[in-house]
Amino acid sequence: MRLKTKDPGKQRKMLYEMPYHSRGNILSAHLSTDLRNMYGARALPVRKGDTVRVLRGDYEGYEGKILRVNRQKYKIYVDGITREKADGTSIQVPIHPSKVEIIKLNLDDKWRNKIIERKRQKEEEKPEEKELGERKNRKKGKKVNKPVEEKVEEEK
Repeated sequence: MRLKTKDPGKQRKMLYEMPYHSRGNILSAHLSTDLRNMYGARALPVRKGDTVRVLRGDYEGYEGKILRVNRQKYKIYVDGITREKADGTSIQVPIHPSKVEIIKLNLDDKWRNKIIERKRQKEEEKPEEKELGERKNRKKGKKVNKPVEEKVEEEK
């Protein structure tokens, strides 16, 4: 059984020691509402060639293609987002993928199409979620009160 921890230090350690091949899923970004409706998925791992919009930080509102994905540092580099160093040379600014939104997907890869199809099927199979209040009560271990009509039917 795999242990789950809420300890922040252990969470950071998990990120630092995570194997290279599993870092890709952490490098995921939300899809825009248009893409979300089209593909039936909420988020996908970012890839080189995707077009993204920056939602947070100094570069909020910028759009551009992803030039490079750095799995070691959990950062992406977007075309057009650069900073000038003290000696005058310009460098690309690293951005965390959670701060961007994918607005156009790079679908050159046939495996990515399979991933999208698999996510679409997973979303369609999800059962309808119950009301928020019922979920909260269930998590706390409280009994959920049944409506009066259901109680009367059970007594008969």
